[in-house]
Amino acid sequence: MAETVSVEACTILQIEAWPETQAAFEADLSRRLGAALPMAFGAAVPVGGWLAVRIAPRRFWLIAEGKSQPRLSIDPALGCSVSLEEGRMRLRLSGPRTFDILKACVAIDWESPQARPGSALQTGFHHVPVLLLRTGADACDILAPRSFAQSLVDWITDITASYDARKDGFRQPA
Repeated sequence: MAETVSVEACTILQIEAWPETQAAFEADLSRRLGAALPMAFGAAVPVGGWLAVRIAPRRFWLIAEGKSQPRLSIDPALGCSVSLEEGRMRLRLSGPRTFDILKACVAIDWESPQARPGSALQTGFHHVPVLLLRTGADACDILAPRSFAQSLVDWITDITASYDARKDGFRQPA
């Protein structure tokens, strides 16, 4: 199998502005992180030791890069924050057939501009909500509920084995 799948814990901080403080919240957060926040939904940009992903109009996920655990406190007058690290795992997939294999799992057009490297896509993976981070031409991270991580690994492994068993290309297992 040319594709690799690894599973690791990840630090995620969900932060959200109050409706009336969104502009001030984003300005304050950008200043603290030392970089501009992503403007578009599904955009992911590295900022201050985090990967910032705009999840909703006033909501961001800050995902720690590597093993770092940056500290950040949110002014309660501007918004709120909650750690999601206890409930999520990061599955890292890489290899030349990563997106062929993912096509059997999720309905995403990996050739579209919205799915370019550096983008984040929210979708369901076997009826479970996940966030997919396109990290490279042949790589993608899946941020999934902790209780679902092993099932995802098993499913991806089964699909990869089915792909490997067919010389004439990929067909989804029956």
